[in-house]
Amino acid sequence: MPRTPKWRHVENIPHHNYFKPAGVPLRELEEVILNVEELEALRLKDVERLEQEACAERMKVSRPTFQRILTSARSKVAEALTGAKAIRIEGGRFKLNMRHFKCSNCSHSWEVPFGTGQRGKDLACPRCESQNIFREKTQKE
Repeated sequence: MPRTPKWRHVENIPHHNYFKPAGVPLRELEEVILNVEELEALRLKDVERLEQEACAERMKVSRPTFQRILTSARSKVAEALTGAKAIRIEGGRFKLNMRHFKCSNCSHSWEVPFGTGQRGKDLACPRCESQNIFREKTQKE
């Protein structure tokens, strides 16, 4: 019996989920579906230029699993670019990574998703509105 796939952890949900060649009506295009975790693998490896081991660690998968995700993503993007196809980003098996904060004044703890644009120094405690907060370290899952 096959094992249940692990959740892949991502830090960014794309704001735009559709890309197509300019000048071609959408109804005339075939499309390639890129999963959210495949986009995350491309971002970590090709945009942030991390080593595969660091990428796999950030996504909380093994290195061979990360390699399979990355290979699939690159293949789909290459197919779309060379075949003039649209790319739709959706679905997959992923969880959004969260950043954990704690207030030094009232000890309140809360989470903020990665990719919200809010930096820790710009946050205030939702309970007491203090800006005396710090980011908590979380255990690896």
